[in-house]
Amino acid sequence: MWKIAVGFVIFAGLAIFILSKGGNIDMGGEKHGVEAAPEPAVTAPAMAPASTSK
Repeated sequence: MWKIAVGFVIFAGLAIFILSKGGNIDMGGEKHGVEAAPEPAVTAPAMAPASTSK
């Protein structure tokens, strides 16, 4: 039983270490409402009309 507790402590410490090295990680869950900034939409450039002359 004590081996499970020691394993959990080691695993939790490793997880916290990896998350702290990851940079800006938001563990707050889903954001709804005004405080959530929408991601900018990426639009493709308009295509030039094809030439109809032969």
